[in-house]
Amino acid sequence: MQPDSSRRPALEVTVLVSVGRHPVTGRARRADQDARGVELAKSLPNAEIGLLHAGRLSECDEPALRSYLGMGFAELSLLEQPEGADVVPAVAEALEASSSQLVITGERAEQGEGSGLMPYLLAERLGWPLVTSLAAVESVENGQATLLQALPRGQRRRLKVRLPALLTVDGSAPAPRQSAYGPARRGQFDSVPGSVCDDEPWSQWQVQPARKRPKRLKIVKATSPRDRFKAAAAKSEGGGGQVLTDVTPQEGAEAIFKLLREEEVLR
Repeated sequence: MQPDSSRRPALEVTVLVSVGRHPVTGRARRADQDARGVELAKSLPNAEIGLLHAGRLSECDEPALRSYLGMGFAELSLLEQPEGADVVPAVAEALEASSSQLVITGERAEQGEGSGLMPYLLAERLGWPLVTSLAAVESVENGQATLLQALPRGQRRRLKVRLPALLTVDGSAPAPRQSAYGPARRGQFDSVPGSVCDDEPWSQWQVQPARKRPKRLKIVKATSPRDRFKAAAAKSEGGGGQVLTDVTPQEGAEAIFKLLREEEVLR
C-alpha cells in the first residue's frame, strides 16, 4: 500500500497573546493585534495552534484572556510572571522547550511599556528570523514559509523564510472573529513553569497617564496683528502631488497611471 501523499505533518504554531486595553473606556480586552495573529494562525491548513500568555491571571485580566479561548480553543498556556518581570527570558525558554515552527505575535502591546521591542529581543535570543507587518502566510513547504508582508500605501512584498521563524502582525492582518461566550467559559488555563527575571530598569521608571501634547503653532514674523492672524489661520499646503483641473478623461487616466507606475503599484 502506498502512503497517502495528501497527509502532511502538522505545522506547530504558537501565538503569543496579551491583555489589551480599550482605547476609550480603558477596560481590559483582548489585544487587537494579538487577536489578528490568532485569526491568521487559524487560517493555516493542518496547523496545531497553541496560545501562550506570560503574566498574571488576575480577576480583571481573566475575561480578556478567555476572549482568546472563545475563538475556538480548549486551553491557553499561562506562563505566570509577577508584575515588573522581564518576560523575554521565560518566553524564550518556553519556546525552546516546545517544537513550534512558527511563532506569531502582535507588533506592540496595548499596556505596559508598549515599546514594540519584545519581538526583536525574542528573535535575537532564539536566533530566529523575524518578519514584521505580516499580512498573510501563503504556504509552508519543506521547512520554508512563503509570506506576504504589508508595506506602506497598500503595497505587498512576498518573502520566503526558513523555519522556525517569528512573525508579527499589525492592522493589515485579517480581522479577528467574534469570541464565543460558551467556549470562552469552558476553556482552561494550563500553567507552564518558567524562570522569573526582574526588570531592574523598569523598577526605576515613573509611570503616569499619557497626555495629548498641544499642537505647536508655526512662528510667524509679521508686523501687524492682522497678518499674524491670517498666517495662523491659513491651511498648510502639501509639498507634493499635482492638482489636475479642466483636463480630459484621457489626460486624467494617464496621470493616474503614471502615479501608479511611480509608486510601483503597477509594474
